[in-house]
Amino acid sequence: MVTNTLSDPPIGGTTKTGTVFMIVLRLVFVLVLIGVGWGLASDERFVPGGLTAHRDLIVIGFTGAALIVIALDIFVPRKSLSAIAGLFFGLIVGMVIAYGLSLIVNLLVVAYTPGGEVSDSTSSFVSTLKLAIGVVCCYLAVSFILQTKDDVRFVIPYVEFAKEMKGAQPLVLDTSVIVDGRISDIASTGVLSSELIVPRFILQELQTIADSSDKLKRTRGRRGLDMLNKLQSNDKIDIRMLEVKPERSAANASADEMLLDLTKQLSGKMVTNDFNLNKVAQLRGVPVININDLANALKPVVLPGEAMTVKIVKPGEEVGQGVGYMEDGTMVVAEGGRERIGESVDLTVTSVLQTSAGRMIFGRVEGGAPERRRAKTPATS
Repeated sequence: MVTNTLSDPPIGGTTKTGTVFMIVLRLVFVLVLIGVGWGLASDERFVPGGLTAHRDLIVIGFTGAALIVIALDIFVPRKSLSAIAGLFFGLIVGMVIAYGLSLIVNLLVVAYTPGGEVSDSTSSFVSTLKLAIGVVCCYLAVSFILQTKDDVRFVIPYVEFAKEMKGAQPLVLDTSVIVDGRISDIASTGVLSSELIVPRFILQELQTIADSSDKLKRTRGRRGLDMLNKLQSNDKIDIRMLEVKPERSAANASADEMLLDLTKQLSGKMVTNDFNLNKVAQLRGVPVININDLANALKPVVLPGEAMTVKIVKPGEEVGQGVGYMEDGTMVVAEGGRERIGESVDLTVTSVLQTSAGRMIFGRVEGGAPERRRAKTPATS
């Protein structure tokens, strides 16, 4: 099931229904604050006779306050539950520390006050001092928690300001794996139960490549966009475009850095074909799925002594060798197959070699004798 298309609004923002709901919510918020201001101006419990004469100014002031709050809400689109949790936890820690320090201040005042009687001026000064201590403690605690929230779980067990993922982890797609296209074939099998995530900056990178003056890059970019459209038309998977940028990435961070940070932030897995990005992700502790590794793992296992059939398509490097390929692209080197180019021959597997470029199978044509080098005849005088 497709949850978002290229023409849909950014997921980092809201959907059409969510946008209407937010407009209604903000309108109700403004009306409620106007009502509060109107009631405050008419209530005689605060000021005898009420503030009817200044009702217009009070209503305008409350309306302005409501608009300022809405503006702050709009211009700070990135909301973080971890930041709110850190703020709440920091305030609690700060108030507890401030309360303990206020008790110490009270004991010091009583101990150093003659007769134990505190004057009004001293009491006022002590109250102001305790308020200042409370503000400083809360600020320092909140600041400390927000800057070290990733390490809090090591100090306080079972406390971690991170989103806990339930069920399958989302799969964050890289540019290389989208252009490769095999992810679409894998998704068509129905084996993927996780949601596929395409960050908006990856989509922008594809669009930039598709608009490149280089023909090869332009072809790759357009193929990537076609693969995205194919993925979105597949009803066997969930895929969405994610507008949100990762929290910890710098403003000038590269797409790879933002992809790593976003994957870690979503507690997901990154899907890529980029060898270097794969290694960097492993160093940073980000789970990675490499499509090339997956393809190698799915290749059929061939053991020495087994029989197989392959079509010889070209001669090999050694004398008498022929080379063919299996359907998955695995190279097969056939001893005694040079004379059988263009034919399908039966082989007996002799050995299997796994290299960084892939798997190679060596075999001998059945019924053919091993090639023997011609012995040199001694020169006669």
